[in-house]
Formats: sequence, structure tokens, C-alpha cells
Amino acid sequence: MAVEIERKFLVKSEAFKTEAFYSYQIKQGFLNSNPERTVRIRIKKDKGILTVKGKSSSDGLSRFEWEKDINLDEAEALLKLCEKGIIDKTRYEVKIGKHLYEVDVFFGDNEGLIIAEVELNSEAEVFEKPDWLGNEVTGDVRYYNSNLSKRPFKDWKFDSVK
Repeated sequence: MAVEIERKFLVKSEAFKTEAFYSYQIKQGFLNSNPERTVRIRIKKDKGILTVKGKSSSDGLSRFEWEKDINLDEAEALLKLCEKGIIDKTRYEVKIGKHLYEVDVFFGDNEGLIIAEVELNSEAEVFEKPDWLGNEVTGDVRYYNSNLSKRPFKDWKFDSVK
């Protein structure tokens, strides 16, 4: 069990791809997308992960997170029980200074959306911001994967995204 502290940003160019040292596909769904306690099933490469997240702090910077690896067959079976709206994305890992950025390029109903997250050890921690990083969206619930599964990017009014 841990508290997750992260900042989330839109990405304004695909320059991160040349800096990435690793990438992989992620498929995920939500057994429960209630903001008080989100329960997620994720398939990352050849393994399954069950994740429970608590309610975010008022600024969206931190929340409780618990994860457990499960086998691939269990994850695939649980994905079939998930709420409507499976998330499909490629994650790129990019090392910038002392931090790891996870950059998600979404497909399907969220095509066109690219989000970068950086995990921190404290809410006040200083970190380098690469040129390809755009506007910060930390705390904007529209960008939570649990919300993207219910109200995908394709359904947004584009003037509200910029």
C-alpha cells in the first residue's frame, strides 16, 4: 500500500518517442469507476495487474494506490466483467533527469490524446520539464482513465481541451 503522487500533462509533440527507452501496449478496464474507490484491471504485455485507487486529494496530486499482479488468464476473464469502455494505449517510458515520464498514446475512442505522467516523492518535488510537455492537467478529472472509459476524448468539444 502506498500513496501515489503524480503530475499529469498534455503532450504537444511526438518528440518524446525519440527519447523513449521502452514502450509497450496496455489494455485496461474498470470493475468499479466510482471516484471514492476505483478498481482497475490492466493487461501490460503478458501479465495482469489488479489495482485499487482511493479518492484523489483536492488538488489531484495524490491518492491511495494498491496493486497486485494476477495471471494473464485471470486478467482477461476480469476484463470481460468490466464496465463499458476499455482503454487501449501504448505507453512510452522516458527518463528526464532523475525522473521517469510515462507517456500514454491512446487509441480507439480516445485517439488523438497523449498524456504524460511523472511520479514524485513529494508534492513539492522539483522536476525537469521536457520541451514536448504541454499544459498541466493534474486534478482535471476528465483525464483520469476511469473517466476516459466512460466519456472518451472523441466526445469532447475540442475547444475545451486546449
